[in-house]
Amino acid sequence: MTDDNLTSEFEAQRDHLRSVAFRMLGSHADAEDAVQETWLRASASGSADVDNVAGWLTTITSRICLNILRSRRAHPTDSLDVDERPEPVILPLQESVDPEPQALLADSVSVALLVVLESLGPDERLAFVLHDLFALPFDEIAAIVGKSSAATRKLASRARTRVQDSSPTRGIELGEQRRVVEAFISAARGGDLEQLMQVLDPDIVLRTDGLLRPVVGAAKVGRRAAQFQRLVERTLMVRIDDRIGVLAFTGDAVSSIATFSVTGGRVTAMDIIADAERIAALDLTAVLD
Repeated sequence: MTDDNLTSEFEAQRDHLRSVAFRMLGSHADAEDAVQETWLRASASGSADVDNVAGWLTTITSRICLNILRSRRAHPTDSLDVDERPEPVILPLQESVDPEPQALLADSVSVALLVVLESLGPDERLAFVLHDLFALPFDEIAAIVGKSSAATRKLASRARTRVQDSSPTRGIELGEQRRVVEAFISAARGGDLEQLMQVLDPDIVLRTDGLLRPVVGAAKVGRRAAQFQRLVERTLMVRIDDRIGVLAFTGDAVSSIATFSVTGGRVTAMDIIADAERIAALDLTAVLD
């Protein structure tokens, strides 16, 4: 293949490569860098002996992403920053008949998946993404991760199980989620720590953009929730991606946005956006108009 043909083929595959890289890395900037590095490596080595250029380019991109993921594992400070994640889609709690918001919601499910993927090991994540999301054969994935096909199949299987187990709302109706979140809000407003312990999972994780580290455990999260609710003037329950969310107001302004994960009748995780600039950048027209 000539240099011109390689350039044309790369440009034809660019969007696909970017999509693969983004799902592996969870960052548009890192994905773009990985695709650019793919071009540099491909153009330097040449493709004269390559039969399947599209597959070859995907393999190069995958190996670059795997190296980045392994580097993140070794150096946690290099991990994806929460502010780099795509912002959530926030809609009224009632079912919408407008197809446009529903399309946005469908797209946002992949955002939730990206968050779960970050908990996987590098090899697991690559095996899951390439096989389950892009239908790459295990034999080809095995060559990338340096393991046997059988071992690679197990990596994808473990990742698939973790993704399914970590999808807190899979199969849980919004009505059930809402009942749990309403019970949480009621207990927090009343400062009823005993009732909070009934609705919070013992290992609940609270993440917020104002804290460097998550808060873990029902007792710690319960105390913070009770203190916070006393400062909130009013709340509005909404749908955030595929979960229940709550907007907290100070006066007429939204002061924070919480997203709840519910499993087995208890809150297992809370993700809070409290940064004023980030809140201002969100599209809240569907719930505030």
